[in-house]
Amino acid sequence: MAEWTIHDVAARFCEAARTAHRLPPVRVQGYFNVWPPILRTEFERMACEEPRRVVFRPTPAEVDRMLEVMRWVQWLDVEQRHLVWMRAERYAWQQIGRRFACDRNTARRRWQRVMERVAERLKLPGGKS
Repeated sequence: MAEWTIHDVAARFCEAARTAHRLPPVRVQGYFNVWPPILRTEFERMACEEPRRVVFRPTPAEVDRMLEVMRWVQWLDVEQRHLVWMRAERYAWQQIGRRFACDRNTARRRWQRVMERVAERLKLPGGKS
Protein backbone atom coordinates (compact mmCIF):
# COMPACT_ATOMS: atom_id res chain seq x y z
CA MET A 1 0.00 0.00 0.00
CA ALA A 2 1.49 3.31 -1.07
CA GLU A 3 -0.19 5.64 1.44
CA TRP A 4 -1.05 4.32 4.89
CA THR A 5 -3.71 6.11 6.92
CA ILE A 6 -4.89 5.60 10.49
CA HIS A 7 -8.02 3.87 9.19
CA ASP A 8 -6.01 1.47 7.02
CA VAL A 9 -3.76 0.52 9.92
CA ALA A 10 -6.71 0.10 12.29
CA ALA A 11 -8.54 -2.06 9.74
CA ARG A 12 -5.46 -4.25 9.37
CA PHE A 13 -5.24 -4.68 13.16
CA CYS A 14 -8.94 -5.66 13.31
CA GLU A 15 -8.45 -8.16 10.50
CA ALA A 16 -5.44 -9.64 12.32
CA ALA A 17 -7.49 -10.05 15.50
CA ARG A 18 -10.28 -11.82 13.58
CA THR A 19 -7.76 -14.04 11.82
CA ALA A 20 -6.10 -14.96 15.11
CA HIS A 21 -9.46 -16.13 16.49
CA ARG A 22 -10.03 -18.31 13.43
CA LEU A 23 -6.72 -20.18 13.73
CA PRO A 24 -6.91 -23.81 14.88
CA PRO A 25 -6.44 -24.36 18.61
CA VAL A 26 -2.98 -25.17 19.93
CA ARG A 27 -2.73 -28.67 21.35
CA VAL A 28 0.09 -30.57 22.96
CA GLN A 29 1.54 -33.06 20.51
CA GLY A 30 1.55 -36.75 21.38
CA TYR A 31 -1.51 -36.83 23.64
CA PHE A 32 -4.80 -38.30 22.54
CA ASN A 33 -8.01 -39.55 24.07
CA VAL A 34 -8.58 -43.31 24.18
CA TRP A 35 -12.06 -43.11 25.64
CA PRO A 36 -14.89 -43.95 23.26
CA PRO A 37 -17.24 -41.09 22.36
CA ILE A 38 -20.24 -40.73 24.66
CA LEU A 39 -23.45 -41.36 22.79
CA ARG A 40 -26.23 -39.19 24.17
CA THR A 41 -29.92 -39.46 23.63
CA GLU A 42 -31.75 -36.82 21.64
CA PHE A 43 -33.16 -35.21 24.79
CA GLU A 44 -29.72 -35.04 26.44
CA ARG A 45 -28.29 -33.34 23.36
CA MET A 46 -31.09 -30.78 23.26
CA ALA A 47 -30.72 -30.02 26.97
CA CYS A 48 -26.98 -29.54 27.35
CA GLU A 49 -25.12 -28.97 24.11
CA GLU A 50 -25.16 -25.81 22.11
CA PRO A 51 -25.05 -26.15 18.34
CA ARG A 52 -21.52 -26.10 16.96
CA ARG A 53 -20.46 -22.97 15.18
CA VAL A 54 -18.89 -23.42 11.80
CA VAL A 55 -15.63 -21.48 11.72
CA PHE A 56 -13.78 -21.33 8.44
CA ARG A 57 -10.01 -21.46 8.66
CA PRO A 58 -8.16 -18.34 7.53
CA THR A 59 -6.60 -18.30 4.10
CA PRO A 60 -2.81 -18.18 3.71
CA ALA A 61 -3.05 -14.55 2.56
CA GLU A 62 -4.93 -13.64 5.76
CA VAL A 63 -2.32 -15.42 7.88
CA ASP A 64 0.48 -13.56 6.05
CA ARG A 65 -1.23 -10.21 6.71
CA MET A 66 -1.69 -11.19 10.37
CA LEU A 67 2.02 -12.03 10.68
CA GLU A 68 2.87 -8.70 9.09
CA VAL A 69 0.76 -6.95 11.75
CA MET A 70 2.57 -8.98 14.42
CA ARG A 71 5.83 -7.46 13.18
CA TRP A 72 4.27 -3.99 13.50
CA VAL A 73 3.32 -4.74 17.10
CA GLN A 74 7.00 -5.17 17.94
CA TRP A 75 7.50 -1.46 17.26
CA LEU A 76 5.22 -0.61 20.21
CA ASP A 77 5.58 -0.61 23.98
CA VAL A 78 3.72 -3.20 26.03
CA GLU A 79 0.98 -0.78 27.13
CA GLN A 80 0.52 0.43 23.57
CA ARG A 81 0.19 -3.18 22.41
CA HIS A 82 -2.55 -3.81 24.94
CA LEU A 83 -4.35 -0.65 23.86
CA VAL A 84 -4.18 -1.51 20.17
CA TRP A 85 -5.30 -5.12 20.64
CA MET A 86 -8.16 -4.20 22.95
CA ARG A 87 -9.47 -1.84 20.30
CA ALA A 88 -8.88 -4.40 17.54
CA GLU A 89 -10.95 -6.86 19.58
CA ARG A 90 -13.77 -4.27 19.58
CA TYR A 91 -13.70 -3.36 23.27
CA ALA A 92 -15.66 -0.21 24.05
CA TRP A 93 -13.69 2.96 24.75
CA GLN A 94 -15.08 3.04 28.26
CA GLN A 95 -13.71 -0.44 29.01
CA ILE A 96 -10.36 0.49 27.51
CA GLY A 97 -10.25 3.66 29.59
CA ARG A 98 -11.04 1.66 32.70
CA ARG A 99 -8.20 -0.76 31.92
CA PHE A 100 -5.70 2.09 31.51
CA ALA A 101 -7.12 4.24 34.34
CA CYS A 102 -8.01 7.17 32.12
CA ASP A 103 -11.01 8.75 30.44
CA ARG A 104 -12.39 7.19 27.25
CA ASN A 105 -11.43 10.28 25.25
CA THR A 106 -7.86 10.06 26.55
CA ALA A 107 -7.75 6.38 25.58
CA ARG A 108 -8.99 7.26 22.08
CA ARG A 109 -6.37 9.99 21.70
CA ARG A 110 -3.61 7.60 22.82
CA TRP A 111 -4.87 4.99 20.35
CA GLN A 112 -4.86 7.56 17.54
CA ARG A 113 -1.29 8.55 18.41
CA VAL A 114 -0.20 4.91 18.26
CA MET A 115 -1.98 4.41 14.93
CA GLU A 116 -0.29 7.54 13.56
CA ARG A 117 3.07 6.25 14.77
CA VAL A 118 2.59 2.92 12.99
CA ALA A 119 1.33 4.63 9.82
CA GLU A 120 4.35 6.96 9.79
CA ARG A 121 6.69 4.01 10.25
CA LEU A 122 5.02 2.22 7.34
CA LYS A 123 5.45 5.28 5.09
CA LEU A 124 9.22 5.15 5.56
CA PRO A 125 11.23 3.27 2.94
CA GLY A 126 11.57 -0.31 4.12
CA GLY A 127 8.88 0.20 6.77
CA LYS A 128 7.13 -3.08 5.95
CA SER A 129 9.55 -5.21 7.96
